[in-house]
Amino acid sequence: MPDDLWERIAPLLPPRPPRRHRYPGRLLGDDRAALRGIVYVLGKNVSWRDVPAERTGCSGVTAWRRLRDWTEAGVWPRLHEVLLAELCKAGLLDMDDCAIDGSHVRALKGGLTPDLRRSTARGRAASTT
Repeated sequence: MPDDLWERIAPLLPPRPPRRHRYPGRLLGDDRAALRGIVYVLGKNVSWRDVPAERTGCSGVTAWRRLRDWTEAGVWPRLHEVLLAELCKAGLLDMDDCAIDGSHVRALKGGLTPDLRRSTARGRAASTT
C-alpha cells in the first residue's frame, strides 16, 4: 500500500486501547498489516484462514477482528467520503455521471412487505394434521 494512501486512512482508524497491565500479553498487530490482510481476502475472495501471514504481516484472524472493529467504529463510510471528496476536488469524479443500481442485491426473506400477500392458489390447502 502506498504511503500517501495510508496517510489518508490512518487518521480515520479508532485509537487503540491503552495497555494497562504489567504483563499485557501478545502485542496487537499492526493496523497497516491488518488492512493488507483485509484487502487480500476481499481481493482474492479467499477465506480468512487462507491469509498468508508471511505476505500480509498478520494472521487472517487478526485481519477479521480488525475488520469487525473498524466496521463497528464506522471507518468504512468515513473513508468512502474522504476518498470521494478528494476525487471530486481533483476533478477525477463527476457525480452527474453516477448511477446507483441495486438489482444485484439480494432481498433477504423477501424484503419488507407492508401487507400480507394474497395466495395465488385456487383453494385452501388441506390440513395435514
